[in-house]
Amino acid sequence: FPLPNLSSRPTPQPFMFVDSLGLDLEDVRLFKKGENPSIPPHVTFRLLMGAELADERHMEISLPYLKPVFYQQPGDDGPHFLHRLEQQKVCLERVLCSELGVLGVTQVLNMHFEKEVTARYSFTEWKSSTETQATWVSSHTKSLEGGRRMSCDTFRFHLPVPPFLKPGAVLEFAIRYKVCSREYWDNNNGDNYKLVCESYKLSVPRECEDSMVHFI
Repeated sequence: FPLPNLSSRPTPQPFMFVDSLGLDLEDVRLFKKGENPSIPPHVTFRLLMGAELADERHMEISLPYLKPVFYQQPGDDGPHFLHRLEQQKVCLERVLCSELGVLGVTQVLNMHFEKEVTARYSFTEWKSSTETQATWVSSHTKSLEGGRRMSCDTFRFHLPVPPFLKPGAVLEFAIRYKVCSREYWDNNNGDNYKLVCESYKLSVPRECEDSMVHFI
């Protein structure tokens, strides 16, 4: 009989609860009589969006994104970056940010075939933290001063942006490299790599507004 078409099977979609990111799963507050309660941002968002739909105005929404606090991509610092990589064995090369999250690219010294690279990150000033596994991308050789050669591997990792992260919130992370039963870290010389949450306005076309109500 014919074999089932495996490609037609639906692929399960990954999901994540906010408490796995170190954020609170619930927030309980007490109010005094006569005190006006604070309305959560996502509730206000839905109310405003509904009002704009009712008024038939063009809708504009705010989306969070993370912006690096460091002014320069670490890998752009040429010879100094290679010197740090030789000394530390692991260095963050660059960070790319979007509304979908943070993509990090890391270089490690190729000391053995078996190796593991992870990013440890926190939204709560390290009161809690989470780790994500980096994936191997490629191997290559870099040239050092004096004609020396250095064998390296490139890894990349992804950090999520919680959908209702407030402007001003800070994401901190550091890179860990495990090889030959030892650990090496790149924590930005003890300061950690930091990204601050900002928001930008997105104008939604009139024909898309009704559809968006079902996803909020």
